[in-house]
Amino acid sequence: MKDNSLKPDKLFNSPFLERMTHTNSFVVIGVLSSLGLLLFGYGIWLYHMALLQSFLLFIFGLFVFTFVEYALHRFVYHSGPDYKNPENWQYIIHGVHHVYHKDKDRLAMPLPLALLLSLGFYGIFYMIMGIKATVFFPGFIIGYSTYLYIHYMIHAIKPPKNVFRYLWHHHLKHHVDKYENTAFGVSSPLWDIVFGTMPDKK
Repeated sequence: MKDNSLKPDKLFNSPFLERMTHTNSFVVIGVLSSLGLLLFGYGIWLYHMALLQSFLLFIFGLFVFTFVEYALHRFVYHSGPDYKNPENWQYIIHGVHHVYHKDKDRLAMPLPLALLLSLGFYGIFYMIMGIKATVFFPGFIIGYSTYLYIHYMIHAIKPPKNVFRYLWHHHLKHHVDKYENTAFGVSSPLWDIVFGTMPDKK
C-alpha cells in the first residue's frame, strides 16, 4: 500500500516546471489577500462607492467563490474516468493531491498561475458588472485565500476542538476512497447540501 506521507519523485521532466509545483501556501495567501484588500479600498476611494453597497458586494463575492470552489472541484478536478492516473491531465492539477495528500508543498496553486487566473476572473467580473467588480472581486479573491488557509490547516494539523472541527471531518472524508465523489466543498459544505453530495453521516 502506498504511503501517503511520501512525495512523488517529480511531476515534470523540466526542472523549471517541477520547481513551480512546489508552493508555499502562506505566500500565496498573503499576496492574494493583500491584493484583495488593496483593490477593495481602491474601488471605494476611486469610485466613491457607498460603504454598505461595497460591503454587500464584497460578501456576495465571498458567496460566489464558494460555488466556484465546489463546481471546479467536482466538475473539473474530478472529471474523467480516473483523475488519480498520472497519465491523465487531472492528476497534475488535483489527482496528485489525493495520492499524496500530506505533501504540504502542493496544497496551493503556484503564485504566478494564481495571479494569472485571478486576472482572468477579474476581467470576467468586470465585463459583467463594470466598476462594481472592484469591490466584488476582493470578496471573491479573499474567499479563495480563506479556502487555501482552511485547506492547508486541514492537511497540516489535527482537528481543533471547536466548531471548525466539522470542516476537518468533512474534507478528510473526501480523501477516503469510499467518499471521493462526495464532500467537494472545503471552505463550506453548503453546495454539497444543495446538490446532494454530502457523505454518509455514519
